[in-house]
Amino acid sequence: MPRSVSPSIPEKEFLVSALQQSLRLDGRSVVELREPQLTFGPELGWVECAMGKTRVMASIEAKMMRPAPDRPYEGMINIQSEISPMASSEYEQGRTSDEEVTITRMLDKVLRRSDALDKESLCIVAGQRVWSLKVTIQFLSDAGNMLDCACLAGIVALRHFRKPEVQVEGEEVIVHPPESRAPLPLAIHHSPLCFTFALYSFQRLSSVQTKGGTSSSEQQPNISTVPSGSFSTHQTFALLDPSTLEETLAHGTLSVALNAQSEICVLQKNGGVPLDQDTILRLVDVAVGKAKEIETLVDRRLQEDWDERRLELR
Repeated sequence: MPRSVSPSIPEKEFLVSALQQSLRLDGRSVVELREPQLTFGPELGWVECAMGKTRVMASIEAKMMRPAPDRPYEGMINIQSEISPMASSEYEQGRTSDEEVTITRMLDKVLRRSDALDKESLCIVAGQRVWSLKVTIQFLSDAGNMLDCACLAGIVALRHFRKPEVQVEGEEVIVHPPESRAPLPLAIHHSPLCFTFALYSFQRLSSVQTKGGTSSSEQQPNISTVPSGSFSTHQTFALLDPSTLEETLAHGTLSVALNAQSEICVLQKNGGVPLDQDTILRLVDVAVGKAKEIETLVDRRLQEDWDERRLELR
């Protein structure tokens, strides 16, 4: 497996200098998202999401099976994801990376454990037949922040998917094809979206005494990758939707999963960058505003796709 090339010292210094001026290398503001691009496939539940050059594909497959003995009235949701070398040469086929484990766990929390989908609506015959949904996430290209892109692709795929209409006659279960009866949408309570902030902790610029006796603040900031726990001597920066370089140089991340109704589903922090309560609340407020914008975008794209398909909606 080829080892990833570490960023050079000039790249680190340039990033630090840009951060202190509230600038980013791609021209975005510190709280600006790369606009998501949603592409729907010929099958219901097939969605490709692109954020910049980061591309993720999600697909939904449904089949009938027996429910779990302890949950006879609930259907099941299984999430399968794998980062292959197609996304980046840093990943190896068949070997699970730490990033893949983190993304898979977060996807499970956001899509399954957040109760976004009503599992009881997947029940056909209590204790005998339920729908089992398989959500497959495939990472096509890694240009930074694959987690947010994967979460968006997954929830849009669930909203785009339609399950066949089922009729129960005695002990017989009849599945009607889409040609005879229009398929039914899933019962989705809310649409959780994930927003990741890259965190940085750099030493504050201190005034140094020059030979002439005057003070100067041209001292280069500390660009060590080991963050400090002191609020008084270090500055903390947060960037929304980090690129590959910004992710590599980050000292930590904060991922917030919430919906457009400002309900937080998951809040996960990695790394040792200290954050006080006010900073976390400010980042959550930023995520709430972005969630409302993306919710509007998703609704519009889904309606456009249904208009093109001209299917009967229920």
